[in-house]
Amino acid sequence: METNQNYVFVALQLLGSLGLLIYGMRMMSEALQKMAGPQLRHILARMTTNRVTGMLTGTLVTCAVQSSSATTVMTVSFVSAGLLTLAQAISVIMGANIGTTLTAWIMSLGYNVDLTSIVYPSFLVGMVLIYKKQHRYVGDFLFGTAFMFLSLVMLSNTGKAMDLEHNESVISFFASFDTSSHLTILSFLAIGTLITCIVQSSAAVMAITILLCSTGVLPIYLGIALVMGENIGTTATANLVALGANTQARRAALAHLLFNVFGVVWVLIVFYPFVDMVCGIVGYDAQAPLSSPSRATSLLPVVLAMFHTCFNIINTAILIWLVPQMERVVCWLLPEKREAKKEEFRLQYIQSNLVQTPEIAILQAQKETAAFGLRVGEMFGLVRTLFFETDPKDFSELFSQIEHEEDTTDKIEIEIARYLEQVSDDHLSDDSKQKIRQMMREISELESIGDACYKLARTLHRKQETDKAFTEHQNTQLQSLFMLCNKALEQMNIVMHGHRSEHDIRETYRLENDINLLRQRLKDENAKAVNDHEYDYAIGTLYVDLVSELEKLGDYVVNVVEARFGRQ
Repeated sequence: METNQNYVFVALQLLGSLGLLIYGMRMMSEALQKMAGPQLRHILARMTTNRVTGMLTGTLVTCAVQSSSATTVMTVSFVSAGLLTLAQAISVIMGANIGTTLTAWIMSLGYNVDLTSIVYPSFLVGMVLIYKKQHRYVGDFLFGTAFMFLSLVMLSNTGKAMDLEHNESVISFFASFDTSSHLTILSFLAIGTLITCIVQSSAAVMAITILLCSTGVLPIYLGIALVMGENIGTTATANLVALGANTQARRAALAHLLFNVFGVVWVLIVFYPFVDMVCGIVGYDAQAPLSSPSRATSLLPVVLAMFHTCFNIINTAILIWLVPQMERVVCWLLPEKREAKKEEFRLQYIQSNLVQTPEIAILQAQKETAAFGLRVGEMFGLVRTLFFETDPKDFSELFSQIEHEEDTTDKIEIEIARYLEQVSDDHLSDDSKQKIRQMMREISELESIGDACYKLARTLHRKQETDKAFTEHQNTQLQSLFMLCNKALEQMNIVMHGHRSEHDIRETYRLENDINLLRQRLKDENAKAVNDHEYDYAIGTLYVDLVSELEKLGDYVVNVVEARFGRQ
């Protein structure tokens, strides 16, 4: 009975240690991403000029955030948002696979070095920094690091408590597998893949593998097969989050899977010579008897870490030159689907189902807001066309299209606002909070531009129903005002698609001033013309309604640009 209780206690210790490891790594990764959020997105977006720099970027970012899944999901999000091409994403994902090998080295360190001297000071300093709110993310990072190291200490102690090296039933169980058979290797590879897909943490599977190998009961060949399976299983995270994303995002996730599957295939072909070579680098003799001094189990965690590193570096060295071919393969496997017209209002860049940091979510919202600006600019173009349209049938179709666009702008505003509200629920920096406030104002003013376009269309529709025409002078002046408003919208979209430091707000103010002066002059002229009976009051009212609405549209444009520049 006591023996059974001991087994239950050890099993709980093992599961608790693994849970703490996963939580610690997640906490550390999220804290680093929040600390380096803006820099991280700029690194990923700009340091991918070619496949080599893309690979190095993926390696550095993954080493920083200690999670290849985080880097891969981030990359998929960037592809979905149109910030990275598929080719750039593939090279970043290759680098992420190299960067994640650092985790295995940290774990192997935990089995060979006493980490308790690091754990408790990290908890103390982390707690102090969390209470000092300006350094909260540094504190979260230290807490995550401490949890990770503490879990490694606990796993090491649990491994010793399990005393597997003296458990005859466990030893005989693993000894029953023929390590010289490729079928056995494939079986353990499948087990590693399945477990990683279930627990959604390659680190946990690596920890279990290191624990079993360090006790000497799991042969190194089977341990490495589990590691290979973990490489395939870890791709499940990105593929799952990309399911509801656009085709390019799914292609990037599929490329991650193909990369690791290709690596596993060529390693299986040269499996035993390759593993023996890795063991030789570390100084471990895989063929020696268990009692031999050259078969020191303390080296096994290092062998696993070395294999993981060699596997990913060599795989990347082979495939980095075949990125265009990989791109063609994933495009062939996942062809572009034509979207139905009724889904026109669907957001282009925001994929709310993708797991990502607030900083990346804000970047996607900025891209979506900029696309919103282009859409209202196109809507204004439809109104200008409507102004010149004389055919009743074409006029009616164009007016219906503008009505539909007005409804779409309402939906876009609501969708972006809802997304920003979700993002704002997370812990954000002051800079991020400011960006969200700016975007909330931008989308509100952009929706007002859509409303102004619809009101202009309705006024033109009223004019068409009265069967009255503007004078040549009125048409000329309205064309001038339409042109000024169009220039203001073009300038607004230039500002929204670039960095504010690259633009001058004075150009927008100049155009607004020109619109205001023209509006006032036209209203004065209209009052005089009506009094002089040059045209009747009804057509004069329609004329002034158009002039006033165009001037309001110009004001909304200024409000959008001011929000973009961070002005109240």
